[in-house]
Amino acid sequence: MRTITLIRTQKNGKAVRGTISYQMRNREYEMETFSSPSLENADFIIPAGTYPVECTWSPRFKKFLPLIKDVPEREGIRIHRGSIPEHSKGCVLLDLAGMSNITVLFNQLKIEEENAQIEIMDRYAS
Repeated sequence: MRTITLIRTQKNGKAVRGTISYQMRNREYEMETFSSPSLENADFIIPAGTYPVECTWSPRFKKFLPLIKDVPEREGIRIHRGSIPEHSKGCVLLDLAGMSNITVLFNQLKIEEENAQIEIMDRYAS
């Protein structure tokens, strides 16, 4: 089981910022930690906790995207590209580089027949 970690570090108005990180194989096929900034909408925040993640077809975006499952009172939450909190109604937003890397991660997981989970933690600066 591969764990993706989302650590929320700052809340400013509707913008909840943090870092999403995970291990995947680099070009030398060695495990390396990759990180990118994340953004969420404070009005639709996912409760801290650990959830399974699968890469599934998104009818809305018309491509395969990671889906955070078993979120209380939600059908499922996508991880997708976005740059302002209003782009999200519960989703975790990443920049272009972050989405490229997470796509590579899920391709590796499929080849290696490994599952993933996301651990979400709140560590806001005071």
